[in-house]
Amino acid sequence: MKMTTAHQHPLEKILENRIAIIDGAMGTTIRTYGMKEADIRGERFKDSTKDLLNNGDLFSLTQPKMICDIHRRFLDAGADIIETNTFGATSITQSEFFVEDPREHGGRKDPEFYQKIIDDPMLDNLAWEINEQSARQCREWADRVANETGRQRFVAGAIGPLTVSLSNSPDADDAGFRVVTFDQVKTAYAQQVRALIAGGSDLLLVETIFDSLNAKAALVAIREVFDQDGKKLPVMISAAVGRGGETLISAQTTEAFWNAVKHVKPLSVGLNCSLGPDLMYPFLEELSEKADVAISCYPNAGLPNPLSETGFDLGPEDMARYLGNFAQAGLINIAGGCCGNTPEHIAAIAKALEGKAPRKLSQLEDAA
Repeated sequence: MKMTTAHQHPLEKILENRIAIIDGAMGTTIRTYGMKEADIRGERFKDSTKDLLNNGDLFSLTQPKMICDIHRRFLDAGADIIETNTFGATSITQSEFFVEDPREHGGRKDPEFYQKIIDDPMLDNLAWEINEQSARQCREWADRVANETGRQRFVAGAIGPLTVSLSNSPDADDAGFRVVTFDQVKTAYAQQVRALIAGGSDLLLVETIFDSLNAKAALVAIREVFDQDGKKLPVMISAAVGRGGETLISAQTTEAFWNAVKHVKPLSVGLNCSLGPDLMYPFLEELSEKADVAISCYPNAGLPNPLSETGFDLGPEDMARYLGNFAQAGLINIAGGCCGNTPEHIAAIAKALEGKAPRKLSQLEDAA
């Protein structure tokens, strides 16, 4: 695989020379601001009938100053790449917060239900607005900090998993039943992709993949948008794995997951979220051996711990030590943190990785 081409993306050049830093957990950091239900509703959503506090993407619309402050703090901590606040910003996921659940009245969620969601103009417009505005907020701060520091920063349009699965049936008596179709998922993702591009994203990041078929729909959507709209961005792909190194719903091993997505020719492939850095190590090692692209790694700060300040066990020094070891072993090109990782965690990681050599991409040219 040859990274140096006439049209080399600026981030590719960075990855050849040093380990790039990606930001930490938006949700964890939001919690430190002490926001309440009234704060996320604002005036616009004050009459919503469902609780919205767990719909963190909405904060981009109702509390933009807080979201921008979080982006600024991650950039100041040393992040080269900041993610848009759009983890659940598809019409399908947003419907959980704005549409009555038919199961509460003896019905069920099925493709007919989700076709109404896809066709709902309110949800369609809301999803577009969250994605575009969040990308614009990231873009503004990435450019501002880049101008102040003389170091280019990048906006990754975050494309998260869904609340529904294409791989599994929720009905124990009907293994072939799916609540949603591949085309419906693809349509929802295509709209998210277009809005993230419209808002100024540099990259697209399909992340926290635990259902490979859902991810496949996202990747097909990305390809179709690129082909139809004539604009192409680098794509990063990152999976969440269980204790056996398998994607959590579709149960693909790390190697099988790579084989399923390598045709996309992503800028990077990696692991995030999951079980914390110590338990992630062997699966990251396997992926690093198999994949012929850059490797990203942004784990949770250990396992959940409700008694901890961040809700997770590991502090900044712990994460810095683990990711420093990953770098020492020559496994990573992009590093950061997922759940439980605040700007302080990212600052410690960035400091620990400063001057450490990235995983060699030149070796991959010989293997490809």
